Amino acid sequence: MEGAEWPEPVVRVQSLSESGGATIPERYVKPEAERPALVAAESEAEGGGGREGIPVVDLSSPCDPETARAVSEACREWGFFQAVNHGVPGELLRRARGVWRGFFHQPMEVKQRYANSPVTYEGYGSRLGVEKGAVLDWGDYYFLHVRPPHLLSPDKWPHLPHELRETTEEYSREVAALCGRLMAAMSLGLGVGEARLQEAFGGAEGTGVCVRVNYYPRCPQPELTLGLSSHSDPGGMTVLLADDRVRGLQVRHRGAWVTVDPVPDAFIVNVGDQIQVLTNAAYRSLEHRVMVNADEERLSVALFYNPKSDLPLAPMPELVSPERPPLYRPMTFDEYRLYIRRKGPRGKSQVESLKATAAAGHR
Repeated sequence: MEGAEWPEPVVRVQSLSESGGATIPERYVKPEAERPALVAAESEAEGGGGREGIPVVDLSSPCDPETARAVSEACREWGFFQAVNHGVPGELLRRARGVWRGFFHQPMEVKQRYANSPVTYEGYGSRLGVEKGAVLDWGDYYFLHVRPPHLLSPDKWPHLPHELRETTEEYSREVAALCGRLMAAMSLGLGVGEARLQEAFGGAEGTGVCVRVNYYPRCPQPELTLGLSSHSDPGGMTVLLADDRVRGLQVRHRGAWVTVDPVPDAFIVNVGDQIQVLTNAAYRSLEHRVMVNADEERLSVALFYNPKSDLPLAPMPELVSPERPPLYRPMTFDEYRLYIRRKGPRGKSQVESLKATAAAGHR
């Protein structure tokens, strides 16, 4: 891809936070319309404190018709839900948070050994997108490929803390297996057969699995910036282990930003753009963003479950009819994700542009 290196020297947000400055650099100040304080004030004026939250779904019996119905309703109405009784041990969730918090608390020279580049984004990073002069987000991250095997780069996996690798591998296996169960429930809710979505992804062996650990340091002016700008996830499905001590995730629902209150030991699951395409927008990927905090750091672990990257994806024929023609033209995930890698998070502009193109082709 264009730009094998970042267009400007990379500054670690954690270093800015730990410098003790009272203001944030201009590069992190968002345009007024995007600042969280403005939206928060509007939400309060509308009674935001009492707003409905994202659905909570019990996954004790993931293929039970009632569970499939609840998952399907959440994917249609919100594109987000919290999964409880999901089968991944709570002890493993706490261990995963702990080892990655331990990594971000390592000395900078240790972390810098794993500095990433725009070629793969794998490793220790502090920005998305390669546009010179772009307004940046207040957050650092660590990105890793887990599957398919040929993308796994052992040299990119940190050595410290010592238990990080083993814990992350175990965590990835467990959460990827959960994704398989969720795909079955989503398929049943569509009425297309339990294995259909997984088949459309290229089969269980063809799916891609990536992990991104997000670290949002304390920020002296949280009202002026965001930890992660508004976007919908470009992949298939995201399973997020949120920080259960500090709220930060907001979901855009019916034009208003709703702050998520994480349920202890739950996962926050959201539909990505690829499932929106495959389901012909029956299931929707919603915009979301992350606020930062003046008093507390925040850490989350996102696992992305993606379709086979070189497989052209388009709406499944079972979900297309004369009354509802295909909304999207075929595109591989490899082609699709280049957009966000070049431009960074930009709302839902990518999937909406594909929709406009497809609609024009069916006039």
